Amino acid sequence: MFALALLLAALPPLEVFFANPQHTSPKLSPDGQSIAWLAAGNQGVRNVWVRVLPAGPPRMVTNDAQRSIINYFWHPSGGSILYFQDQQGDENFHLFETSLETRQTRNLTPHPGVRAEFLALDSRRAQVLLMMNRRRHFEIYRLDLQTASLELDTENPGDFVNWAVDAGFQVRAAIAYRRDGTQEIMVRDNAKAPWRMLQRFTPEEILAKIAGFTPDGKALWLLSSVGANTARLVEVNLASGAAKVLVEDPTYDVTEVVTTTTGRLAAAGVLREKMEWRCLDPSLRRDFDHLNRTLGGGEVSLVSRDAADRRWVVSVSKAEQPARYFLFHRETRKSAPLFASRPQLDAYPLAPMQPVDFAARDGLRLHGYLTRPVDARGATPLVLVVHGGPWVRDSYGYSGVVQFLASRGYAVLQVNYRGSSGYGKAFLNAGNREWGAKMLDDLVDAKRWAVRQGYADPKRTAIMGASFGGYLTLAALAFAPEEFACGVDIVGQSNLFTFLGRIPPSAAAVLALYDQRVGNLQRDQDMLRARSPSFHADRIVRPLLVGQGANDPRVPPAESEQIVDALRAQNKPVTYIVFPDEGHGFAKPANILRFMAEVERFLNSHLAR
Repeated sequence: MFALALLLAALPPLEVFFANPQHTSPKLSPDGQSIAWLAAGNQGVRNVWVRVLPAGPPRMVTNDAQRSIINYFWHPSGGSILYFQDQQGDENFHLFETSLETRQTRNLTPHPGVRAEFLALDSRRAQVLLMMNRRRHFEIYRLDLQTASLELDTENPGDFVNWAVDAGFQVRAAIAYRRDGTQEIMVRDNAKAPWRMLQRFTPEEILAKIAGFTPDGKALWLLSSVGANTARLVEVNLASGAAKVLVEDPTYDVTEVVTTTTGRLAAAGVLREKMEWRCLDPSLRRDFDHLNRTLGGGEVSLVSRDAADRRWVVSVSKAEQPARYFLFHRETRKSAPLFASRPQLDAYPLAPMQPVDFAARDGLRLHGYLTRPVDARGATPLVLVVHGGPWVRDSYGYSGVVQFLASRGYAVLQVNYRGSSGYGKAFLNAGNREWGAKMLDDLVDAKRWAVRQGYADPKRTAIMGASFGGYLTLAALAFAPEEFACGVDIVGQSNLFTFLGRIPPSAAAVLALYDQRVGNLQRDQDMLRARSPSFHADRIVRPLLVGQGANDPRVPPAESEQIVDALRAQNKPVTYIVFPDEGHGFAKPANILRFMAEVERFLNSHLAR
């Protein structure tokens, strides 16, 4: 008993994983003389803090007491902070500005029920381009930061969903999603010229994004799979349509593009087992080589830079070490530590993350990550943590959820099942119309692989996921009822009819995408019913924990309540927790801590010997 008490006392408390980081999202002021970051303020809510470099006193600038700020940026003058905020998780984000001098805050987009999203900032004119849905579709508005005037800049013909801005701060490119599922790159010669098609993509192609214009405005950089299996960085001439491949990988997609402050290409990131940067700017390559030598022991990333590109904030991190931030002076090539994101974790050993790969039952190669408890020997209980999306992927790096589970003695397996992005279009399209079918088979195969390898105790495995990962958790319990001892679903879809039915008819492009990748509400009713866990609650025999935000606009409470009510009607073991002040996922630290404490209790109850 005494030894057990000592062991429990040594466990890292929940707060070190799930309370707000002490420092995160640092950003240099335009002149490089000050730095801003996010940290807890009122009632544990993340706000923007600022201090003058190198060691001025920190002061909290914003004063939000309800919801943590996630997305912010500096005013070009350096005299204020701009940030996005919604209400209780409704995702109708408004743009706010807080003065550093007076700490007065004004709402720059005070339109009820309207969502504002950042597109571009023009430092010279002190203007911001925003995507806003004030009318039927998202359109581009030009906000003057001096006068706060907001004007419609670019109308949406109806099916434009992404936009790109040239060096003259003109909207000159967009991606259109057509009713037949194809995508088209639309361009124009200037802001008053008509739109014309540059390229058309079939539904099977990857068009990851428009990465920007060349500085002269005569070509576009795209992440596209045309002519290859993986997404490549290509440069497409606007006049001729000729494409030139700049960066490619035969197995993994190019996922990131970095430009200089003058708009030249600097680097492209290929997300392999870990991020691999291909430097296109010689000076950037020299700087990163120097940083990797002097700050080694983790992945080095460029986080922020001043307008002159002389000072950088870089982070160094790895799976067992949350981010540490450094100020790098490019001219002197000297680095100075700024702060660590979670210094409390220095007192505890964290677990390394191991890339793994194995074959699914049909031979498709699957990739993922295995994190085992520190000093694990032999088989341990395992939690299969399933990513959402589904058209995203898990990647290497620090995760509070993963490290928390490993600290409690669980091995954690994350698998990029078919349909995940990052591995080329063949792998992505292998997930089409396989929701709750081959996607689920991949998860079961992953669990069985871990058992065969001696990592997991077959009788003590759990499955856990959020959003689409929550759907797959429900599907696993309903359609593979003996595979897992229990499941944790966070804001997951339970009924594909009600999920697809919430897509408005005006979003024809989205409907076309879901017809291809999920199923058609009219033509595929039998398939959709067979793959909706809410219709098969009678097959669920394992305990289930469900977390839900009352204000979730994507997966509203009715999705969770369908299956919770069905299970309760059959006296099946289900625990349902609803947070009245949350949306799609949990943002408030108190709510996160409460839910993760319940996860800890739930897993311990059902995975203990």
